[in-house]
Amino acid sequence: MLTLKLLRDDPEYVIRKLAVKNFDARAIVENVIALDDKRKALQTESDALLAQQKKAAAAIGQLMKEGKKAEAEAAKAEVSALKARSNDLLAQADENNAELQNQLVLLPNIPCDQVPEGKGAEDNVVVKMGGPEVVLPEGALPHWELAKKYDIIDFDLGVKITGAGFPVYKGKGAKLQRALINFFLDRNTAAGYKEVEPPVMVNAASGFGTGQLPDKEAQMYHANLDDFYMVPTAEVPVTNIFRDVILGADQFPQKLTAYTPCFRREAGSYGKDVRGLNRLHQFDKVEIVRIEKPENSYAALDEMIAHVESLVNALGLKYRILRLCGGDMSFTSAITYDFELWSAAQGRWLEISSVSNFESYQANRLKCRYKDEDGKTQLVHTLNGSSLALPRVVAALLEDNQKEGYIEIPEVLRPYTGFDRID
Repeated sequence: MLTLKLLRDDPEYVIRKLAVKNFDARAIVENVIALDDKRKALQTESDALLAQQKKAAAAIGQLMKEGKKAEAEAAKAEVSALKARSNDLLAQADENNAELQNQLVLLPNIPCDQVPEGKGAEDNVVVKMGGPEVVLPEGALPHWELAKKYDIIDFDLGVKITGAGFPVYKGKGAKLQRALINFFLDRNTAAGYKEVEPPVMVNAASGFGTGQLPDKEAQMYHANLDDFYMVPTAEVPVTNIFRDVILGADQFPQKLTAYTPCFRREAGSYGKDVRGLNRLHQFDKVEIVRIEKPENSYAALDEMIAHVESLVNALGLKYRILRLCGGDMSFTSAITYDFELWSAAQGRWLEISSVSNFESYQANRLKCRYKDEDGKTQLVHTLNGSSLALPRVVAALLEDNQKEGYIEIPEVLRPYTGFDRID
């Protein structure tokens, strides 16, 4: 959530920068400023009424002592009228503040200066490519056919048990999942990230804190009776560890990692690009989250990108890194880098990680702050990244490592899988 100070200090800057996200902010910004003006006016009038009440109340006692009963009764009537007016102002203020909050949450985060303009994925900028070229054997198969051939992932059984988008991993497929999770967690903790195991259901306050609510209700699974949401990513519960927290200046950086299953409705996802593991409603993901002082957050972002790249390189997969354009960024992000793997059998790139700096946007919603060296309270910067999302990693591993009659397991995973091939 953008701060009122920013909106008031330079509204034209906010409007201009949000246009990079193809968002017309003028009407909302002007409405926010008008509502804030009304808030100040109501507060000024309320303060004046309170002062009058105190003065009139003090006069009542003195008038009673002096035997001026009629004047005392008049003063009491004045106090009652002032209280009634104060209550009316309080109700107006509550209504105004609620509308002010409702308007503020409609504004997305401002993209940083490095974000290119653009409408969608076709305008994203490739900043790096790496990994080996993929040479497939004759008759190479896409991963969903490999999964069936080697009996390691059963999509039909998932449909029977739950529905489309909920696969069942079997045998070496299940072991490969567990191996990847442990491999990613071990690499993350070796890089200084503290492992946590958070709940996989969150309350509405947590969803609001990281920006999933009220923006993405349609994509989240909701338990109506308890008003809990299944996590769409570990970013939500992990970042909310710091909700309503004030950190000391010496408590940085905060670096956490977590594995969770993730749940997303992915409404409107149809066609060939959702086959197999390409797009699921339930999937496994390991996440990294950082809480940083503002002056350090972009150096932290570079470190996170390098770390995620090291994971991809360790698996020996062909990849590219993209800087997302304004039109393809999330509502809450100030800048995002996507990692994609090359799926040779499908002939397409598969997104497997997003690494983002949210600057102070989430922190303002979370009320996550710190006291600087001068004792002044400041908003932190929050960052997160997938390290990594498993389904498309598995898809690329299966497709790009298929040989004549077997699938080769990357060497770094063999201590975790206990086998070097799937056949």
